[in-house]
Formats: sequence, structure tokens, C-alpha cells
Amino acid sequence: MPLAGIELRYLVEQITKEVQDYYVSNIYGITKDSILFKLHHTEKPDLYMMISTFGVWLTSVKIDQIEPNRLQKRLRNDLLRLKLKKIEQVGSERVAYFTFAGFDKEFVIVGEFFGDGNILLCNNKMKILALQHSIDVKHRKLGVGLEYVPPPNNGLDIFNISESDFDELKTSDLTGAKWIGRTLGLPKKYAEGIFEIAKVDSKKICNEFTIEEIKKIYETTKEVVTYVVTGKHEPIIIHNEKTEVLPVNLGKSGQNITQVNSFIEGLDIVFTEDIIEKGKAVQTSGSEKKVKELESQIKEQEKAIEIVKEKSNYITKVANLLFEMISKGILSIEDPRTQEMLENHDSKIIKEKGISLIVIHNQKIQINSKSSLQSIASVLFNEAKRQSGAVKSIEQIKENTLKKLEKLQNKTESEKNEVIISDIRKKNWYERYRWFFTSDGLLAIGGRDAASNSAVIRKHLGKNDKVFHGEIHGSPFFILKDAENAPISSMNEVAHATSCFSRAWREGMQGMKSYWVNPEQVKKSAPSGQFLPKGSFTIEGKRNFIGVPSLKLAVGIISQNDTYLLTSGPVEPIKKNSICYAIIEPHGSEMVETAKKIKIEFSKLEEEIVKDISIDDFVRVLPAGQSQIREVRLGNAS
Repeated sequence: MPLAGIELRYLVEQITKEVQDYYVSNIYGITKDSILFKLHHTEKPDLYMMISTFGVWLTSVKIDQIEPNRLQKRLRNDLLRLKLKKIEQVGSERVAYFTFAGFDKEFVIVGEFFGDGNILLCNNKMKILALQHSIDVKHRKLGVGLEYVPPPNNGLDIFNISESDFDELKTSDLTGAKWIGRTLGLPKKYAEGIFEIAKVDSKKICNEFTIEEIKKIYETTKEVVTYVVTGKHEPIIIHNEKTEVLPVNLGKSGQNITQVNSFIEGLDIVFTEDIIEKGKAVQTSGSEKKVKELESQIKEQEKAIEIVKEKSNYITKVANLLFEMISKGILSIEDPRTQEMLENHDSKIIKEKGISLIVIHNQKIQINSKSSLQSIASVLFNEAKRQSGAVKSIEQIKENTLKKLEKLQNKTESEKNEVIISDIRKKNWYERYRWFFTSDGLLAIGGRDAASNSAVIRKHLGKNDKVFHGEIHGSPFFILKDAENAPISSMNEVAHATSCFSRAWREGMQGMKSYWVNPEQVKKSAPSGQFLPKGSFTIEGKRNFIGVPSLKLAVGIISQNDTYLLTSGPVEPIKKNSICYAIIEPHGSEMVETAKKIKIEFSKLEEEIVKDISIDDFVRVLPAGQSQIREVRLGNAS
């Protein structure tokens, strides 16, 4: 499904709004043509942006790597931790620049979404550092070390067209749809859709159009462009030979159409399906066709079993009804009352070539109409029994087919890899901060940096909460939610976490103190004539100190709403709530190395759970600085 320039304009503006102040936390190579960017924000949920050779969109699913991507390693080296500063479209072309900046570095990813497509990495001078594939054609050359040159503009700027631009229609010998497509760079679906909305024949030669028709074509084109670019959408997915999504309905009411909530959601559905289908084609072995044939046979056999069982049940039911008729003194199949009973149960007596037949749900069974009802009922019971025997035969055939399928699957398992996709879990609001549940089940949240420190207090501090801070520069703010009558155990645990996640951990300082205050004691503005740095607040009144004699934390996996989350906090609540946990203390290995060690140890205890948790998630729950693992055990929730 080719992306139109007008669609790209909308996507650029919409995605730009969504990704403000997000930075790149991970990059995944999905296919050789598709790269997934995980974008993180200190206060907002993570976003996932896919850049492919056929488009860019925000996605709600994560696809496991299908094939290697040659750019992934280079992009990770250069772009991780950089902010997505801006996204720009090149004129009205299907080309976009993604500028990433930070730490005195700036890089530009160029996405070319036309033809076979291309993805390029450039520096801030637009010198090409890496690219999907090189190009050497008459009008431009793309390769590592060269300056990036966008494709030449071959038509009108569709965003700045005027009615006079359509005067060319009066002399062109192209059909209307072809002129629109070539001159304005619109794909066929838009070129034909504009004429359908305007109620003008798209196959008519341009120089045969009347002045009124040309005016109508121009006005409709402007209207469609405006609707697409400004987001005045009624997005639909059209299911034909090729599935495609449109932000506006281009007169497609008579086709197989599905409404979607947004154009980006529609793109996510359609483009993700495209990636998955291509992935399956990449990974499909020669024997997979045979596997599908056997699976189809099994389905047909199961269907046959159900049909035969159904026929047997119908025949048995009619036979039982005949016995009921006998008990009422009715002895002949030709009795009108018997005929009426048969009709009421989708059955009847017919004759073919002089032979009497009873038809039960379109199945014909030969009978002697002169025989007694008891004899006819016996004939039906025998037929039902024969049908049951047929079921056993089909089940045996199905069993043999299943054995063949299992044998073939075992043979090809090593060469057959499934394309695995997973919904990107919508995280709980508190997961963007430090968080844990105390031994008493109360939620504690704390800042990770100046921005999240500020957000914790400004956005989430309630009147019944308690605010904690360490007696050291570089301490986070923690909040104990709904803590009006909090037990002393919970108060001590949050005080302990506040000190552990402060600079004290990195320095290995012992004998710390934290204090708590009530919400009204926290002032969000500086005293007159003074300045408060971001993430800082003024505390007024009495401070209630709690001693923290030693620094010790636990990292644990907890089960919540059919998923598994990593958290960290004081040992006792983590041990109580976790499936498995690791106790850590200051000094030792750097954060990434410690994260890897904890994941390995957890895998020994709960391999199936741990395999879906990334190293990034382990790093994220650790305190800043070095840590050493003291103990790894199963928790009370295991």
C-alpha cells in the first residue's frame, strides 16, 4: 500500500505532537526494511514508532525480529538516549527527515517512502553515514560518504495548487486520473477517488472536460487534500485483493469496508499485517505447504465427523418418534398422523422408481411402506448405528493424519520459525516512576530525576499522602499514597527507599536519615527573591526524621493483572509480593552488568516468566551506581 504525500504530511504533524520531549530508549530491527524505535518520556507512557521503507507510524504491537536489519547496530550506537527533536517532510514528496539530538550530537534519519523505499542515516550536514541500499541513477547518487540529495520534484506542489494550475487539463491528451496522478504525485486510489467524489469520468480525456468539470475536479482535489492534512478523517480499511487504509472515504461505500478509530491505527493494522505476511514468507520452509495441506485435511475430517454425527442423531430421533406413535395406537407409516409427525421433523415419505424412501434432513433411507412402524423404526436404528460406525472410521483416518502432521512438524521444526507479535502493554501510571507496594499494601512512588521529581509532587500528591525526602543533596521525593493512618512499617519502608535511591547509594554512604512531611508543608514555588531548580521544592514546618542505618534493596518480579512487572524497594515488601527476588547492596558492578546477572539468576528460578523481560527493564529498576547481589530466592508469591 503506497503512502501518499498528503498522508505523510498528516503523519509528520501528528507524530511530531505525540513525540515531544521523548528520547530513544531502544531500537529493534524487525525486517531488513523495518526498524522499530522505542521512545521514552519521564512522565508519559512509552511510544513505539516504526520507520519502514513504505511508511512511518506509531504502533501498538511489537514484532520479534524476522530477519537482520543492516542499520540496527549503527542506529543503536548513534541514536540511543537522543531526543527526537523534530520531523519534517521534504516539500510534498514522500520523504521525511527525523532529527535526533542530544549530548552535543545531532543525526538525521531520512525515510524515503516511494518506489522500493530507503532508510538513510546522516549527520547534521546531511552527509550519509549508513543506508539501506545505495542508488546510482541519472538524476542522483546515494552512498556512504556522499551528501544526501532528495529526489527531483516532477510535479506541482499539491499543498499550494491554484485553480490556474488545472488549465493544463484543457490541452492534455491524458485521461483525467492519469493527469492527477502524474502532475500531483497522488497514488491511483486518490486520483480515481477524486473523480468519483466529483462525479466526473476519470477515464475521460482531459481536453474533453468542460470548464465546469475542471472547476469541480480542482475544488474536490483541494477539499480532499485539506481533509487529509488537517485530520478531518473518517478512516476506513478496504478489504479487496490488497488491503489498504484511507483517512477519508473516497467514494468507496460499495466495497468491503471496516471503520477504524484513527488513520494511524488503520496504518498500524494494515502495515503490521504486511510485515507479518512478508515475515512468514521469509521464514517459510518448503515443507510448510504440506503441513497446511494436512491441517486442511484434518479440518475437513472434523467437519465430516460432525455432519455424520448430526445425521445419526436425526435418524435416531425419528426412530424414537415412530415408537411413540406405536404407543398411541398408530401402526402404519401411511397413517396421516404419522405423515404429519414426519413433516414436523423435516422428514417425509417419497417414492423413486417405485421404491419407498423416508427422507430425514435430506438423507434418503429405503423402507417398506407396508411394514409395521416397529419394523421401519428398526431399519432407522440400524442406519443410525451404521452412521456411528462411519464416524469411527473417519476418526481413525483423522488420527492417522494427525500422526503424519506431528511427524512432519517435528521434522521441520528447526527450519520453521513463527513470526511472534505481542501487544505493547499499556503500563500503569506509576510505572514511569520509582514504585513499590509496602508490606501493608500501600503504593509508594518516587522520582527518577529532576523532571519526574517535579511530576511526582505536582501531579500525584494528594491531601492524604505523606511526602518523603532524604537528608542529602541528590535525594528523590517519594510519596506514600493514602497514608493518613499509615502503619509505622510502611513509613519506615518508604524512608528506607528514599535514602537508597539517593546519591547515598552511589557513594556507599551508611547511617542515613530521611524525613516525612504532610502535603501542605510542600511549597511548589520559591520564597520571594529566590530560585528553585527543576524538581526542587520548599519544605516548611516540622520534619519527621526516620533513621536508615544501612542501604539494602531488593529487585523482584510481581504478578499483576495477568502480566509480570519488575519492581525494586526495601527487602521485606519485595520479598512478600514477589515471585522471585534478589537482594542488592552498594558497590560491585555497573548497572547493566548487575541487571544481566540478576536476569540470569532469575531465569534459573522462573525461566518462562523472565525470558519476556528485557535487560532494559532490569536496568530501569536499579539505583544509580554500582551494585552487588547478596542473595537470590523465590518470594512469598511464588
